[in-house]
Amino acid sequence: MNKKYKLGIALSGGGSKGFAHAGALKALEEFGYKPDIIAGTSAGAITAALYSAGYAPLEICQLFDNKGFTDFTRITLPTAGFFSPQKFVDFLRTKIPYKNIEDLPIPVRIVSTDLDNGVIKVFEEGSLAERVMASCNVPVVFPPMQIDGVHYVDGGVFCNFPVSVIRQECEVVIGINVSPLAATQYKQTMLEIANRAFDFMFRANTKEDGKLCDILIEMTEVLKYDTFNLDSIAEIYDLGYQQTKKVLEEQSFL
Repeated sequence: MNKKYKLGIALSGGGSKGFAHAGALKALEEFGYKPDIIAGTSAGAITAALYSAGYAPLEICQLFDNKGFTDFTRITLPTAGFFSPQKFVDFLRTKIPYKNIEDLPIPVRIVSTDLDNGVIKVFEEGSLAERVMASCNVPVVFPPMQIDGVHYVDGGVFCNFPVSVIRQECEVVIGINVSPLAATQYKQTMLEIANRAFDFMFRANTKEDGKLCDILIEMTEVLKYDTFNLDSIAEIYDLGYQQTKKVLEEQSFL
């Protein structure tokens, strides 16, 4: 049966580990693979939006050069969240020359979590910057993003690896998971324990989606990088590039 799209790419969430997505896209380009549609959750949604908007993989990383977490957030009174993400929303509006999701040259599906009704929400249209942020809203760290009267948090709560979101529309799906389920070292501090708990929650729902991929690329080596650390972008990018290149050299769907 003919599908609407030949090649779809699914990009997982993973905070700063998401820069591996850009490296993966670079390797895919070198092998002649260009997506007809992209689905992204959290960090994957950021990469999907920027790539569809025309940024080359390396340019995506360069947008974040010499920046840190505080360049995109500000501390607020801890009512619904500790940090306001408005500076990041403004950053996306400035850098992406498309106002709405449906305006993007490559179709994009942005995955978030409807906190009010406890369901997955897949955005296919509407204001781009707000919906990308809705996909990235780590609970407690950021307050829920309110869109049309509904509150949204990080898409990774229910669907951190959005292969199923585009599987039925695509002949072939390549999945890039920068948050595979694996144990790593951690410190016995409040922040490290909380971060680890969130990580396991988000990673646990990626296993079934991984089975839906025609080519699955998992980045276990990037798990050592902290979620909000922007100091190792080049290293993470290169790991994504090298791992994807290795997988594509071993298997192909064309």
